[in-house]
Amino acid sequence: MADNELLGTRQVVWNLDDLYHGPDDPALRLDMDRVRDRAAGLAVAYRGRVGSLDAEGLLALVTALEELDSLLTRLAAFAFLHFIVRTGDAAASALLQQVEELSAGAGRETVFFRLEWNQVGEERARTLLDSPVLSRYRHYLAAMRRFAPHQLSRAEEELLQELGPVGRSAWNVLFEKLMGRMRFGDAGRSEEEVLADLYSGERDVRARAADELTHGLRQHLHILTHIFNTLAAEKMISDRLRRFDSWISSMNLENELSDRAVETLVAAVQERYSTVHRYYRLKRRLLDLDELYDYDRYAPVPGLDGSVITWDECRRIVLDSFAGFSPRMAEVAERFFREDWIHAPVLEGKRGGAFAHPCVPQVHPYVMVNYLGNLRDVSTVAHELGHGVHQYLAAEQGLYNGDTPLVLAETASVFAELLVFRAQLDLIRDPAGRRAFICQKLESIFATVFRQVAMNRFEDAMHTGRRQQGELSADQLSAYWLSTQSAMFGDSVTLREDYGIWWSYIPHFLGTPGYVYSYAFGELLVLALYSRYLEQGESFVDSYLQLLTAGGSRSPAELLTPFAIDLEDPAFWQGGLDVIDRMLADLERECD
Repeated sequence: MADNELLGTRQVVWNLDDLYHGPDDPALRLDMDRVRDRAAGLAVAYRGRVGSLDAEGLLALVTALEELDSLLTRLAAFAFLHFIVRTGDAAASALLQQVEELSAGAGRETVFFRLEWNQVGEERARTLLDSPVLSRYRHYLAAMRRFAPHQLSRAEEELLQELGPVGRSAWNVLFEKLMGRMRFGDAGRSEEEVLADLYSGERDVRARAADELTHGLRQHLHILTHIFNTLAAEKMISDRLRRFDSWISSMNLENELSDRAVETLVAAVQERYSTVHRYYRLKRRLLDLDELYDYDRYAPVPGLDGSVITWDECRRIVLDSFAGFSPRMAEVAERFFREDWIHAPVLEGKRGGAFAHPCVPQVHPYVMVNYLGNLRDVSTVAHELGHGVHQYLAAEQGLYNGDTPLVLAETASVFAELLVFRAQLDLIRDPAGRRAFICQKLESIFATVFRQVAMNRFEDAMHTGRRQQGELSADQLSAYWLSTQSAMFGDSVTLREDYGIWWSYIPHFLGTPGYVYSYAFGELLVLALYSRYLEQGESFVDSYLQLLTAGGSRSPAELLTPFAIDLEDPAFWQGGLDVIDRMLADLERECD
């Protein structure tokens, strides 16, 4: 277990009082009762009437629905955040399930709005949307109508709402419980601690960590395989009923992106896999190894400062980097540290990984990390605070308009990472240290761009295979994983058979199918935006903060219009990939 005392993280735990004062807070139960009453009241007052409402009536209904959803979101945020740091706590799990059932019940009562609004004729809908009265919700209402071709009958939609708590969400909770309580190796370490050893400078430590992770996953592989198959089948059925053309179409629609834009992105990245091959051949030489195995991928290049970075040092690095770009950005981020909006220590029962969790406009986001005191963790803190700042600024748009499409949500986090990298690089004078630090950043970029697209290709194979062949065995899933990972690495990295089951611990495949390409989208977009920042200076900062503050009030294409970006143009994506290639070429010249 990490030395939280040494790192200074023992007391860095979030205070959820801004949501509720604990699971026994009377306000929590009162809000649950309010949700039931308001949902039922809206159904009685408005069901069957949406098509006849004028602009003022529609505004009143949408405002009431937003207030109801704000109550639900507050409850859901508390239940999730309370549970995720104590996944073995039965009472915390029960509360999370209770809130999910409440949400499903409220959704069943209010699903009429989405169904009836999407049935309003195009001409009348356009008239309503053009009314100044509805200007605040224009994009929200227009975006909802994208899903009209995919909605089911009222009875079917209500049934799906009713079954929601025992469907996808229940299987995801089971996965979180399983991974949160899983222990690896003789020392019984957490997933987070074992994964951290893959970055060790000692090859035997890396190899042992890989073996421990594989062994631990294999012990539960029958359960993990069943979870993956069940959720792939659930998606298959849902997509068929909703008449989506492919497994990825619903995610693209959610992101307000055309299929063509996503296909262009994925194809552009695949075409440049040779960049990955070049880098790992270079890394093999820098590490003086005859062969680079999967457990060597994250080995530090000699010269990197391996000293422990305390939490206070991490805080200073991140805030100084943010302040160098925008004092406003640093000011918001500082509140996360000062006002206990972060949960940082590695603890028994706490889920591994990191995230920024939005709440409601009236309550700030929360950030979770598992801080071990290395350079990667500093980058992770910057990444999640990038999300947090974005969510905080977008809150002024309200609940419905503040929810940013996933692809743009990743932009703020990756940009924050890049700010910290540039600031840290400027402080390194030793050539070997700079080289090692650039290598680490390139590997981070590869993980965000190339690895995420390779994982997108795994998802494509998994969902296609599940639809064409039926239930997939662990061996079939592992074959998909090795095939898509091998395409990315080529002959530069030897992937052992054991590495084949490492698909089984990645939560994105289960919680948000199709999501992973958003990371590549965000990274390549950030490289383009950062280049413009270097050209434009201070004038860029205001435009960037306006992008964050806009949240999801417009589509990604509309939000990026001020930056003259065409998401369907292969040249745009190639431009970001060219930046990566130039970084690698500079490194290659230094190493010759």
